[in-house]
Amino acid sequence: MFSDARLTNFIANTLALLAVLAMMAGGVVWLAQRPYFSIAKIQIAPMQTDTLNYVSAASVRATIAGKIAGNFFSVDLDDTRELIETVPWVRHARIRRVWPDALSIQIEEQQPLALWNEDQMINSWGEAFAANQGELDDDADLPQLNGPDSSERLVVQRYAEIARWFAPLNLRVLEVTLSPRYAWDVKLSDGIHLSLGRDPAADVADPHGRSGALPFAARIERFVQAWPTLAQRLDGRAISNADLRYSNGFAITLAPVSNTSTK
Repeated sequence: MFSDARLTNFIANTLALLAVLAMMAGGVVWLAQRPYFSIAKIQIAPMQTDTLNYVSAASVRATIAGKIAGNFFSVDLDDTRELIETVPWVRHARIRRVWPDALSIQIEEQQPLALWNEDQMINSWGEAFAANQGELDDDADLPQLNGPDSSERLVVQRYAEIARWFAPLNLRVLEVTLSPRYAWDVKLSDGIHLSLGRDPAADVADPHGRSGALPFAARIERFVQAWPTLAQRLDGRAISNADLRYSNGFAITLAPVSNTSTK
């Protein structure tokens, strides 16, 4: 009899405890759903620099307005981050909760390195992105890079190599184009157009390379080394095209001579 009484008390106490826990859980859920914890503030700051040059707080707020589901406790930070990263000029975002009703958003902006194909840009990490080019700084002088899809990093790498070769000659690279057949063409700031052909050392279409073909860098090096002597012999004549695809030299085409004369 005594044993039955203890069992009855145990069951009653257990049920009472469960009831209390259920009430507490319900209270927590009720409290968490109060408007007090609704996301009311968005704090936006740059992730690495002192200022944001292209991303505005207004554009971020406009993108996420009405699209953030949940409150301080239930908002999905990953979904919110992905939403913010759709804002033009945003490369990455980092988000954390700020008690009791705010989100702190740190923005990493795109750093434009070059224009890419018709309507995109490439950042300094070699990634293509879309943004309004009219928002670039007035003094921005970006080179034009062109290439097939997924060739961005390769084209940026080649652009950097070419720029280093021609910098001692005070020439800038205005445009680099990688054709669908993976042949390279370059335009320099003095108007010269360079035909470089394929690079047998890194040829996607022909990974074994062509017998006797000079690597990409070797063709440029040969032309750069010959430049001082070539410029002296030309005595001021301008070059319009230089074909560097030959294994034992290069061919040049001179620009037309102006017929204007001074009196």
